[in-house]
Amino acid sequence: MEAGRRARAVVAGLLGGLLPWAAGAELLFAVSEGTSGGGSAITDAQMAAKYKPLVDVMEKALENKVRVRYVRDFNALEAGMREGSFDLVIARPSDYPARGIRDYGFQAVSATRPDGHCLIVVRKDAPYRSLNDIQGKSLILPEQSAYMTKFCLAELRDQGIRFGRVHYVREQAAIPFSLANHLAVVGGVASYSGVARRLDAEGLKVLLESRPQPFLPLIAGKRISPAQVQALRDGLKALADTEQGAQALAAIGLKDFDMDPQQRLLGLLVWLEKK
Repeated sequence: MEAGRRARAVVAGLLGGLLPWAAGAELLFAVSEGTSGGGSAITDAQMAAKYKPLVDVMEKALENKVRVRYVRDFNALEAGMREGSFDLVIARPSDYPARGIRDYGFQAVSATRPDGHCLIVVRKDAPYRSLNDIQGKSLILPEQSAYMTKFCLAELRDQGIRFGRVHYVREQAAIPFSLANHLAVVGGVASYSGVARRLDAEGLKVLLESRPQPFLPLIAGKRISPAQVQALRDGLKALADTEQGAQALAAIGLKDFDMDPQQRLLGLLVWLEKK
């Protein structure tokens, strides 16, 4: 009798380690908004307040407390997925959640609509009208390791465009200045960036809008079951379908959801990594 109780206690302890909601432990939700998401002074509490509509849905669907961790450093984001520290991740550089699925056992929950694009831009007064006109010209992009740089280069590769000198800058906001001052001829920016929202004001025009790719994916770790992932999707859809919920989501830049982005995210990595 006593041996049976001890055995059940051991099993319960093991399950509690695998299933944090069964043991009452918090789930950790990592949020990354990329280099344009704000400085290091932003706190976990501020990000939790911003993403409260999502957190409320998560806590209801998963029946567990969810704690938000703001992750600006990409190495920390990758390490948290690799080590299984994060139970949920939403990230603006979509290649990170994609690797979470492919390499670290995460499941895709959703992606945000509209999709993301690379915009190939030049000065409004430039004589270029087509991609052929910019063959061999100088190009300016975000830093070399940035997702959008890989995104733009993959699109230009597929379009058969080759460039002369390629410049890299830490922030996309520096690209209009560089083009205006003739430091480069062609630039690449994200469709969801501040630069893209100010193209006219910045004196820029778009030569090419790339193919669409998933934007701001939400993924769930191994400790969250497929049934819970579906409950989370159902909760997000229900929120987006109400006027109040849609307004709350719009306030943080979330509009509609793609509820089955897993294959698209895996395809994104194949595309980015193609030689």
